Amino acid sequence: MPDITDIEAAARRLEGRALRTPLLSSPFLDEIAGRRVFVKAECLQHTGSFKFRGAWSAVSALDPDTRAKGVIAFSSGNHAQGVALAARLHGIASVIIMPSDAPKMKIENTRALGAEVVLYDRANEDRDAIGAQLAAARGLTLIKPYDDHMVIAGQGSTGLEIAEQAVAEGITKADVLVCCGGGGLTAGIALALESRSTGLRPRPVEPAGFDDVTRSLATGTRQHNATHSGSLCDAIVTPTPGEITLPILARLCGPGIVITDEEALRAMALAWSRLKIVLEPGGAAALAAALFHAEQIATPDVICVASGGNVDPEVFARAMATLA
Repeated sequence: MPDITDIEAAARRLEGRALRTPLLSSPFLDEIAGRRVFVKAECLQHTGSFKFRGAWSAVSALDPDTRAKGVIAFSSGNHAQGVALAARLHGIASVIIMPSDAPKMKIENTRALGAEVVLYDRANEDRDAIGAQLAAARGLTLIKPYDDHMVIAGQGSTGLEIAEQAVAEGITKADVLVCCGGGGLTAGIALALESRSTGLRPRPVEPAGFDDVTRSLATGTRQHNATHSGSLCDAIVTPTPGEITLPILARLCGPGIVITDEEALRAMALAWSRLKIVLEPGGAAALAAALFHAEQIATPDVICVASGGNVDPEVFARAMATLA
């Protein structure tokens, strides 16, 4: 299992590469939630999401000869862009396997970062099998989106920053709500907070119908989602929790919170109007939980990780319409 020494090492490799994202707040959001709400704006990270942290951590940790052969990843978009940029900055090739129904902006951005994009039908094709075949044929190293030690370590650097920023804001006890797919970001943050700030408890947030982590934590056994698509929160839709991540989440996280697509859209609109940040639906899930599921939170403060902001204009327009 990755641990705090892995996270600290990843944070050192990320120095001068990843941005230290701000912790934002608004009295208006506090009023809605009934407590102080702080938003860790990872939507302002390189490539528009936290995924650059894990991608850089994993690529930079490879030995030079292995890295020179190139990397491959599968992703609906944010991990794709993170790996593509990390690969470009290292001067190596990248191949990204993306679902054909991924947001158009994410596909175009990934190609613009220099990656070769291979599209697949996520309802009928196995991305793992496609990735394994291409990796073997071309000698590429697979960078998994969440079930990878170095990826989790890189995402954990977010938790180190949260712990430091909480001290600066006088936050001593808070639930840390994390938009959760396979659990890489949540697990990394959980490990960092275990070491640096025991008063901060991570909790996963997922969209309705794709709450495999929440159900897994509640039942004590790995749960699977019935379908692989169908939510606006595409960035955090995964089949089941990771083999590496789930034990970490089970040990360190509080219960999950489940939000709706409509609540994610409303949170996007409020984030734009009150914090002046752009979020995608999956990246707004944690804020939606803080604002619209306040009865499930008992701490005086809450910290929400705004994990990504790569949203198509049509979806953003739907979110803005909720302000009318």
